[in-house]
Amino acid sequence: MAKTTKLNLLLTALLISAAANAINQDFNEPIRVASKFQSGDGINKISIFREDVKITQGSLSIEAGEVEVNAEQGKGREIFIARGNPAEYQQTMADGSRIRALANHIEYHVEKRTLTLSGNAELHQNSSSVSGDKIEFNMEKEQLVAQGSDDGDGRVETIFQPEPKKKPVQEK
Repeated sequence: MAKTTKLNLLLTALLISAAANAINQDFNEPIRVASKFQSGDGINKISIFREDVKITQGSLSIEAGEVEVNAEQGKGREIFIARGNPAEYQQTMADGSRIRALANHIEYHVEKRTLTLSGNAELHQNSSSVSGDKIEFNMEKEQLVAQGSDDGDGRVETIFQPEPKKKPVQEK
């Protein structure tokens, strides 16, 4: 019995460890950019991708109309600036849930593993969402900071969806 308990604990620990490392594995994958048009400036280390741009890195994906890549800080420190109406980010998180974000402007800082969403920014996970003018999201720590705009009511809105109430089982 003690062997079975130890084996179960070991298997549970391995599964938790694998889930926790799932998102970290994304950051070990190469970043791929596909588009219909590309131009590059080797001296300034700037590349521009246009028309149906898709960035992938493991389960992470960003889709946009245009992406500018600034590589002047060196390998592993690139900044991807996606623009669209809206641009979209998706990624599978450590717990297996899928996160999705939309904004007119998305900056992905590779080294910091952060996204800055601005202009009609929305972030959705499971049935909850946050919207505002600007959202900063740490993909590795799954932490966010959101702020409203200076115009209008300038508020951030968060929506938590309740879990549906289960119907009672009817007796026969």
